Amino acid sequence: MTNSTTTDNGLSRVNNVSAVNQANTTVILDTGCANLSSVRFAFERLQANVIVSADHQVIKSAARVVLPGVGTAGAAMDALVNRDLVTIINSLTQPVMGVCLGMQMLAEKSNEHGGRTDSDIDCLGLIPTQINDLDSQGLPLPHMGWNQISVSDHPLFDGIEDGSYVYFVHSFKAPISEYTIATSQYGESFSAAIGKDNFFGVQFHPEKSAAIGSKILQNFLNMGSQA
Repeated sequence: MTNSTTTDNGLSRVNNVSAVNQANTTVILDTGCANLSSVRFAFERLQANVIVSADHQVIKSAARVVLPGVGTAGAAMDALVNRDLVTIINSLTQPVMGVCLGMQMLAEKSNEHGGRTDSDIDCLGLIPTQINDLDSQGLPLPHMGWNQISVSDHPLFDGIEDGSYVYFVHSFKAPISEYTIATSQYGESFSAAIGKDNFFGVQFHPEKSAAIGSKILQNFLNMGSQA
């Protein structure tokens, strides 16, 4: 019997591993954030077998995992703790991609505390970098709209040319570091994507980035087990 629930916005969430009976599954972590549906629909447009779940066995069985996120780092980390997702995320060995705030949550710390504390927020600590304010040098914040990226040879950017446009909405950033796999500029240069081992993330929204975003998502689908 398939054990699933349907939310008010029509998303079907899988609650038990018995519901996962197809190979090559992509799991979007059910963090409760507002952009779950748009991320899911972007993958479904690529004919991906994608489900939303917080069930540990479902997540472990996935070929690849997506960590979405919108809002503040403090609230997002609280959601991961409350849904008992921190330990399972840290244990994953398949490709894991963070999107927007999801990318920032892969870092060690963030100073986006949303006024709830004066201290930096402890994040997942999977990529050794810290998230801090974007120095827009007088340009309006948040950095919102289309901007160009320069990419590395990371497989996430196969077939993506330097100067390609993607869609950003953010006021905080990961600095340029040895873990940067793509860059952009808005006042200052910053990491448009970061990665270490099987964990990587994009600061922009691929689900809102038209053909370039779809190509990046397809590259992600090409990673992980195809069995």
